[in-house]
Amino acid sequence: MLRYLNAFLWVCVCWFALWCSAPAQAGDEPFNGPANWGGTGLLETPTARVMPEGKFRVGFSQVDPYRRYYGAVSPLKGLELDGKVTEFLGVTANPNSSPDWEGYGNDKDKSFDLKHQFLAEGKYRPAVALGIMDPHGTRKFPSQYLVMSKQIYPFDFTLGFGNGRYGKNPLPAQGEGFRVEILSDPRSWLEDSQFFGGIEFAPSERFSFILEYSPIRYEKQTGDSAQAKYFQEPVPSKWNIGLRWKPVDWAEIDVSWQRGEQLGVNLSTSFDLGKPLVPIYDHPWREKPEFRSDPLAERLIRALYASGFRDIGIEASGDELRVEAANDRYFYTPAAVEVALRVLAQIVPPEFTTLRLTLTDRGIPLVALTALREDVCLFHQEKLTANQLYALSDGLKTDINETLAAEKHYRRYFDYGLKPEFQTFLNDPSGFFKYRAGVSGWLSLTPWRGGSFIAGLQGFPLNTVSSSNEPLSKPVRTDNVPYMEKNVSLSMLMAEQIRKFDGEIYGRLSAGMLEVQYGGIDGEIARPFLGGRLMLGLSGSVVKKRDEDDPLKFKEDDWKDTYTTAFVNARLNIPRLESAIDIKYGRFLAGDRGTRITLSRFFNGLELSAWYSWTDTDGFSDSHNRGYHDKGIAVTIPLRLFKGSDSRTVYKYSLSPWTRDVAQDIDHHTSLFDFIGRNTGIYLDKDWRN
Repeated sequence: MLRYLNAFLWVCVCWFALWCSAPAQAGDEPFNGPANWGGTGLLETPTARVMPEGKFRVGFSQVDPYRRYYGAVSPLKGLELDGKVTEFLGVTANPNSSPDWEGYGNDKDKSFDLKHQFLAEGKYRPAVALGIMDPHGTRKFPSQYLVMSKQIYPFDFTLGFGNGRYGKNPLPAQGEGFRVEILSDPRSWLEDSQFFGGIEFAPSERFSFILEYSPIRYEKQTGDSAQAKYFQEPVPSKWNIGLRWKPVDWAEIDVSWQRGEQLGVNLSTSFDLGKPLVPIYDHPWREKPEFRSDPLAERLIRALYASGFRDIGIEASGDELRVEAANDRYFYTPAAVEVALRVLAQIVPPEFTTLRLTLTDRGIPLVALTALREDVCLFHQEKLTANQLYALSDGLKTDINETLAAEKHYRRYFDYGLKPEFQTFLNDPSGFFKYRAGVSGWLSLTPWRGGSFIAGLQGFPLNTVSSSNEPLSKPVRTDNVPYMEKNVSLSMLMAEQIRKFDGEIYGRLSAGMLEVQYGGIDGEIARPFLGGRLMLGLSGSVVKKRDEDDPLKFKEDDWKDTYTTAFVNARLNIPRLESAIDIKYGRFLAGDRGTRITLSRFFNGLELSAWYSWTDTDGFSDSHNRGYHDKGIAVTIPLRLFKGSDSRTVYKYSLSPWTRDVAQDIDHHTSLFDFIGRNTGIYLDKDWRN
């Protein structure tokens, strides 16, 4: 032990000597590869390095007896979040020898960590980060640490100090809620913590070598499921070595020798969130010579339809030409406006001095812009920039509620959508990983402004969902397994009316079979304030459970006849960070009252979200729901990232426990906050400039 301590002190002395004596190449790359658990680090220990903002990483690692499946993301500059599932090889999960757990296999643990690099590396100062590992639940791998890293290229030196996993003693489980000893009890954190560190040497951007000192006392980590079977004695060595290789920019392979006895492998891939895999390009429209003698309205309608618009109306009023159209292609509204203006510039004759363009959705006017024809033509000829045209126009207006009386051409009465589906059912005693994969689709008829009739169908040719759990005391979601077990189901059959009132007040009323498990009536009102920085609204529903076997009937023998929800909703948009905070306060499906907060981050169409709830769970008599906080993550993926051309289509996927009834709401086909989306003053101005 003394030999290891002397060696580590020698590393520390060298580290400080190099830090004080030499200039540095500031920055985290290329020393921001994944540690065993997926967060940026060496092998068993973290560094102060983080992934670049907007980077996402997924991977797999195995160092017996641990097998990990992980994902990590940097939603904001300097902040890194990672989540993982750890499988303890050879350690069977079977609490109380229950037969319900026979199909579960090896014990497994879910956990998440965060790291904030609050001081970036400078010429002479190191990068410094605070990390919080596994602060919630069973806390099998908890720690809080401070770590600093200094790059003297091609070397990167790290020294850290942490408790828990890296400390002298294990930390207790937490259950619901969070425990962070470095904040709640800094004295005990300081007394329990130990040093860790290492060196990474990168002679090339494609590969590097790692030497690491890990202070983990495996034999004392009694919260670790592997300890009792594998770590009765201290491990042979606290020194680890590894080779990190990047054969291509988006993939990494790590091979290591850890604890003096185990070969380790770590495979990962990373990519930039929101960056199209195929460059987005839409061919600009050009009018064919044989059409130039056609009537003006006919030429405009044909050109706008070919450019990605529907529900097109044309109306002349003196020297002003008014055009109304529904954007059917472009993800960003300013992009649609720009395309339409370029079309108008090529066709509209000089007798019209003013052009007014209104964009609609389901016949509801969302955005309008008025500009001089001369300015639009100069913009099309690239004699004015987009920002100059915007300054000369009256800007994109959202406080509009009038539509043209003119006949609409290429009217979209019918619409449809298809979505690849992959839904997971995690941590059931009968098997940790259950899933169903298939496709869902919907068809809608819009016979009048804002009104739709919608039918949805979903099919799952691959479906392994089942459960040995019984529904809990107030089942609103824990009894959904019979619905999930079906390979084909009618997901919705409903009518929906959306209306925009004066003062930018939106209303929605939906009725019918609203989702797979519930049917009834659902309503909502919403309004943006402060140019869209804030949205406020009210919503509520009265629903019944659907019959599992007859898609057009309601359940008769349910524990409760009807379920009611009522919420006050708010969304705070933060355009500078491309982030939003959603708050839903009120009564949830099971009657529990409280709040759900959702944090979202937007990356060029792709959106990451995470939510957490606080509700009064005293009404539940079972221990699983009482004191529980509903939580989950979601991602919204735009089709435009893969298509090679623009598209408004997005796919939303979420991951959360299906085995709780706390803070549950019905699924909504349309949310008014999302219907309004970025069509508010603050975002329209930003998107136009960008």
